[in-house]
This record gives sequence, structure tokens and C-alpha cells, in this order.
Amino acid sequence: MLEAKDVTKSFRSGDGTVSAVKGVTMTVTDGEFVAVAGRSGSGKTTLMSLLGALEQPTSGMIFVDGQDITQLGPGELVHYRGRKIGFVFQSYNLVPNLTSIENVMLPMEFIGVAKSERRTRARQLLEQVELTGAKQQRRPGRLSGGEQQRVAIARALANKPSIILADEPAGNLDSQTSSTIIELLRGLSRSEGTTVIVVTHDATIAGQADRVLRLEDGRLLPSTRAAGEEVR
Repeated sequence: MLEAKDVTKSFRSGDGTVSAVKGVTMTVTDGEFVAVAGRSGSGKTTLMSLLGALEQPTSGMIFVDGQDITQLGPGELVHYRGRKIGFVFQSYNLVPNLTSIENVMLPMEFIGVAKSERRTRARQLLEQVELTGAKQQRRPGRLSGGEQQRVAIARALANKPSIILADEPAGNLDSQTSSTIIELLRGLSRSEGTTVIVVTHDATIAGQADRVLRLEDGRLLPSTRAAGEEVR
């Protein structure tokens, strides 16, 4: 499904250059739930931005379904992000003046889905993430953090992406709500066959993944595990 080969990313900083990602090579298969773990500043978010084509690597290749996304043109990148990838962010990134159902409908509007179909699918997705009833008509400011993240997950699924990239999706939530959100993402990877990659610094969250990829100073460490094993 997704393969990165010797990917690097450097930024100009003052008079020098900072290497945020250094020669990362990794493979994630269909339907796998993977955690990318590491301390703050280890390069996790930069790597996620590269996989989602929000940033271009300085060098290296990233293949999705056999296609090197680093070679895509601007229009092709918009299509890739809109169709192949669903993004979930720590800060939810919902549109504040839209209701829950309207937020979930929005990505479908960008790819030309008819309004009645958008509304039906949005309602189904919100029910799937257990946001039901009147809450579907509420704006984000009238929802709890956990409820807003449910809306964000439903929105990420709107265009039936093959990959969900979640950057610290439980970072603003209490431990119980955090566990619920991660379990929801894990369940979706099972029921929908969606590949889920979660960036986290939390060992408890990483412990729920099928496999953990650890970053340290921009480099991927050779430590993987199956779900349920001790995180090292």
C-alpha cells in the first residue's frame, strides 16, 4: 500500500540547514494500524506531512499503490490528497460555522458528489463514529473535544480514502476519551480495510497499534512489534 524509500526532508534555518527526516525507509500494508512514535522534535509530524503530500521530500521516493507521489504535478497532488488520504489532526480543524454533518459533507463537495448523496453518507459516517441525533446538527463549539474528534474522523472517511493519517489525534483529550478515539480508529482499520497511521508520543496509544515505528532525531529505529507486546 505505502512504501517510503530513503526519504529525507531538510529545512533552511537561519544560516544553516536542519534535517527533520533522515533516510527513512518503511512499508505499511493494506488495513494495517501503525503507530509512529517518538519524542517531540523527532520528525514524526514532518514524516506524516511527507506521506500525505503536504510537503515534498528533499530526496527519496514515496510509493502509494505503486505510484511515486513525489513525481506528481500540482493537480495530481490535489487529487491524491482528496481521494487517497484522510487527515485527522490534534486540533480537529473543523469549520466552526458549519454543523457536524456539513463538516463531513465538505470533502465530498470538492470532488463533485451530489448534495443528497453527500448528506446521506455524512449521516451514516457520523452514526458509524457514534455521533447521533441532535449532535449531528451542532456546530463544533457546542461539542466536546471527543465529539469534535469523532466528526473529524467521519470527515476523514468521507471520500473513502485508502489511508488515514492521524497526527496526535488524542493529544487534546482525557485518557478515557483518548482510548475511545484510538479504539475507534483501530476498529475502522479492521471493518473498512483502511490503512491507519497514527503519530503519537504516548506509549499507551502506541500499545494499541499492530506495529510501532520509532523515530529518533529524524531516523527510523529498527523496532517493531505486534499489538499487545511491550513497547520498547
